[in-house]
Amino acid sequence: MVESSDQVENVIIIGSGPAGLTAAIYAARANLNPLMIEGEEAGGQLMLTTDVENYPGFPEGITGPELIAQLRKQAERFNTRFLTKNVTRVDFEQRPFRIFVGAREFKTHSVIIATGASAKYLGLDSEKRYMNRGVSACATCDGAFFKNVPVAVVGGGDTAMEEAQFLTRFASQVYVIHRRDTFRASKIMADRTLRNPKITVLWNREVVEVLGNDKHVTGVRLRDTLSGADKEILNVEGLFLAIGHKPNTDLFKNYLDLNEVGYIKTRPGSTYTNIPGVFAAGDVQDPVYRQAITAAGSGCMAAIDCERWLEAQEDLKKK
Repeated sequence: MVESSDQVENVIIIGSGPAGLTAAIYAARANLNPLMIEGEEAGGQLMLTTDVENYPGFPEGITGPELIAQLRKQAERFNTRFLTKNVTRVDFEQRPFRIFVGAREFKTHSVIIATGASAKYLGLDSEKRYMNRGVSACATCDGAFFKNVPVAVVGGGDTAMEEAQFLTRFASQVYVIHRRDTFRASKIMADRTLRNPKITVLWNREVVEVLGNDKHVTGVRLRDTLSGADKEILNVEGLFLAIGHKPNTDLFKNYLDLNEVGYIKTRPGSTYTNIPGVFAAGDVQDPVYRQAITAAGSGCMAAIDCERWLEAQEDLKKK
């Protein structure tokens, strides 16, 4: 049985990374009394990030979890309410909108979606077999388990570079496996990787099988992307995936316009989706920049767009 309430929220924010938390700060200061459904794994990708050196206002840098804690504290200061549960279903066909958290139903005049994106995996059966036994998508979470052993990172973007550099704090050797002969990463991040004596780059390679025993990963089988040969075995005890992200939009695909890879489409220069009263901010609608600061900026935009939209609805009154 669904537990429902007659109360209708002004705005519900789904997601709790920098986009959602910034939206909460602005919405709360606009007296919208926002409810944030932050998810059971609250904080977004910054919770998996070590040093954040490019977020304005922190000249000495800050860790991802510390930055999220600061943003959450600021949202709490303005009386944002938090529910640390996962949204399981939405209904945008009727008004007020309905948001479901298990058997609980919440009604709301508007929604800000800030659900972010999730790490991609290779899709190998052997990868699944050794998940949490040497295969990981989070160096920050698991790097300390690989002290003084060789590990590999798959990817060629900034995330892969950051993961590889972080892992050098623990591993005896870090191999970066990239299927091309040039990195997609920014020059500064690529140069740091190439200069690091503990990192070896394996160009034009891809992982085709994760090898191991009954307990943990012992190596990976590589394919040469130029010749097609797949006899090369790399002896490592950890494999870290840093090959991109999938936007967390499955809940919304029956309602919102998405691009070809699943990111929510928003009106240019705004956070408006195709449904009036539903806004999207952060990595869930940004396939280009995907930075904490751009996510925070779009969270600000979403709250302002939402407040102005609510103000324009003559049949709605802010509480």
